[in-house]
Amino acid sequence: MKLKYIYPIILLVLFSVACSEDDTEFFPTNELEGLTKIQELSNDSHVVELYSKSGTLSTGYNVVSVRIKNLSNNTYVENAEITWLPVMQMPTMNHSCPKSDPVQVANMNALYQGFMIYQMTNSDGSGWSLTIDYTIDDVSYTVSSELMVFQSNLQNVSSFMGSDDSRYVVALIEPEAPIIGINEMVVGVYKMETMMSFPVVENYLLTLDPRMPGMGNHSSPNNTDLTYQVEDELYRGNLSLTMTGYWVLNLKLLNELGDVLKGEDVTEDNTQSSLYFEMEF
Repeated sequence: MKLKYIYPIILLVLFSVACSEDDTEFFPTNELEGLTKIQELSNDSHVVELYSKSGTLSTGYNVVSVRIKNLSNNTYVENAEITWLPVMQMPTMNHSCPKSDPVQVANMNALYQGFMIYQMTNSDGSGWSLTIDYTIDDVSYTVSSELMVFQSNLQNVSSFMGSDDSRYVVALIEPEAPIIGINEMVVGVYKMETMMSFPVVENYLLTLDPRMPGMGNHSSPNNTDLTYQVEDELYRGNLSLTMTGYWVLNLKLLNELGDVLKGEDVTEDNTQSSLYFEMEF
């Protein structure tokens, strides 16, 4: 083979090896793929960026992603420890909501993620604020700003006083995109310990009875009640949806003793439980 053909082949091989050894340098991971910016919060040192799939916050369960940009060099922080506190300003009091503080997302350098469950909002989306405290290399910082939280079109969260005189927040998490057939249903259950603290409720039971009000209020087969799962501190069961349309997911919340804290059976005389979610697809 002539030398003029050998040199291009060698160069091509070397380039391929270099790319395979350091793909991330030539094709960096897009940490924001599928996310839309909600807003930015800033102080003298950093800009804190908030993201979600929709680019908005709404009542119910919200997964929120966070990046922290260093203003001195425009790089993103990879070693932060973050806590946050959402607060609703009421006319006579303030309260928070169930949440998880952001943690670094696996296989991501500078993206952190947590959730907030907004149980209510004002009609114009106002009322909530967010304070984020974070530490970088043992130095503490804080940012704070008002947030817009919009009312969801369907009932996906319920805040209520149980028969045990404790206040609970119950939120629908999955299915996010329901299908005809068996869907895994995931729900979070939290107790208001104080106005700012909402710990997970363990080892309760959520009974499930889905109905279609527009179709004679019929139910569906093969549903299972939701039980507590230690590994993720959520309640999981099976939701059977036999056709598209509007569904009411009737629930009852029972404690460890089997006492009903909220909700009723669906009967001919009682067409809907007082504890329910709505779903339409």
